[in-house]
Amino acid sequence: MDEVDDMETLLWRQGYAKLPPLLTADECAALIGLYPRHELFRSRIEMARYRFGVGDYQYFNYPLPEIVRELRERTYPPLAAIANRWMEALGDATRFPAALCEFTAQCQAAGQHKATPLLLHYEAGGYNCLHQDLYGDRAFPLQLVCFLSEPGADYTGGDFLLVEQRPRAQSVGHAIHARRGEAVVFTTRYRPVKGARGFYRANIKHGVSPLLSGARYTLGIIYHDAR
Repeated sequence: MDEVDDMETLLWRQGYAKLPPLLTADECAALIGLYPRHELFRSRIEMARYRFGVGDYQYFNYPLPEIVRELRERTYPPLAAIANRWMEALGDATRFPAALCEFTAQCQAAGQHKATPLLLHYEAGGYNCLHQDLYGDRAFPLQLVCFLSEPGADYTGGDFLLVEQRPRAQSVGHAIHARRGEAVVFTTRYRPVKGARGFYRANIKHGVSPLLSGARYTLGIIYHDAR
């Protein structure tokens, strides 16, 4: 429970929280090993083609691999509770159900049927431009990235980036260095910030800095589905 409380404190304060390892080295290797299995994925994106950056990623299709499905279902409930407190602070009537299956049903009712968990792959020189992962009207406010490669041994450079845009102020950036198996939970769009007249939305985008050498893989867990 203390870990959940600490995570929530960090999410309110900075829009992200670095988590202890959620995956073992063997699980990370097994996930990387799924990347060539194209039958598991519904879509492959070459980032340079769309000017998203340099690298590639693949969206899993349903049914998700067991390890991805279990991680998504296990991490959703505590994040839903935090998301609801964020909505309350912002005066937003949106509320998220306690179970992922109920939220998935809401996505499907809104015409969002496609799975969004994905594997991302970068080689030397690869990077990801700052962006937000929004795929329809239903969007969950938090998401997760799990780091599958070991910095220093598998790659150099390639930090996870978050940039917060503040009203009438300069943007604030964070470069996050994480080891294999560790994860970062972060806001999909914005975090609530307390101002003189209550809470306002501070917009946040994420990306990846250029890799200097090697290869880097990550698992992205997005809780809303896509159109």
